[in-house]
Amino acid sequence: MHNDTGELVAALDIGGTKIAGALVDGAGRLLARARRATPADGDAATVMGAVAEVLGELLADGRRPRVRAVGIGSAGPVNAAEGTVSPVNVPGWRGFPLVAEVGRLTAGLPVVLVGDGVAMTAAEHWQGAARGRANALCLVVSTGVGGGLVLSGRLHPGPTGNAGHIGHISVDLDGDLCPCGARGCVERIASGPNIARRALETGWRPGPDGDASAAAVAAAARAGDRAALASFARAAQALAAGIAATATLVEIEVAVIGGGVAGAGEVLFAPLRERLRDYATLSFASGVEVLPARLGSDAGLVGAAAAAADACGLWETAGPGGRRH
Repeated sequence: MHNDTGELVAALDIGGTKIAGALVDGAGRLLARARRATPADGDAATVMGAVAEVLGELLADGRRPRVRAVGIGSAGPVNAAEGTVSPVNVPGWRGFPLVAEVGRLTAGLPVVLVGDGVAMTAAEHWQGAARGRANALCLVVSTGVGGGLVLSGRLHPGPTGNAGHIGHISVDLDGDLCPCGARGCVERIASGPNIARRALETGWRPGPDGDASAAAVAAAARAGDRAALASFARAAQALAAGIAATATLVEIEVAVIGGGVAGAGEVLFAPLRERLRDYATLSFASGVEVLPARLGSDAGLVGAAAAAADACGLWETAGPGGRRH
């Protein structure tokens, strides 16, 4: 259900390789798109220049009067309370005042910033696998492991827009040092690069094409390679422990998993569901379902729009149990 006033949100999905933008309507449709490569080695102004080009393209086609807000999902860390971003893979942006800069470019439209994991969560709750679920954790498993929460039918970004960041729950007390500074984080075990690293360390070898990605490890696992299977099993165990911890803490009913590594399919999901039974043992946590995400590469844009609409009271994005607009 959505309104019919034609209100649009300009959505931005900002990562280390691309800056994508779209105009999104109240049914979650992407009506116009724009995209630039992220000038990740550039200074702050150069990166902002690419954002300005994307916004300029979106707002130049006569739909500008219908645009009511701007939603931004950005690689983190983000600080929604301050309106700043410091994406790990964009060194030119450290504490960069993105909300203020975008507000300046759009003549004072409301600008809502969330982390990319929270954006994906907003998308899956509004239009995807978590639709109609009042309490959910959504995970993005790719180069890193991010996430977000829906609690009591509402997106729960937290004060800085990072709530639900399951990648940095420690699941191995004396485990490997994570780049974040802690030990044994879910991300240090379950991200794509770490799945590939562990497979290589335990005897898996890439094929003649030299592809050493997690997708190549997944293909080898499907073909029965023991090191590849073991690396995915270890990633699944880490994810299961993190999901169980979350279910125990806030009583989620579903965990939705997206991102490139989720493309491995049952190589990941089968051991994950199996190991979840080992960790989610209490009655109120044991029923948590694990589902693949539905929205794919557009989740960041759809979710950035949903988060902005939710914050500004534009459309009914909350779903059953949530606030009605």
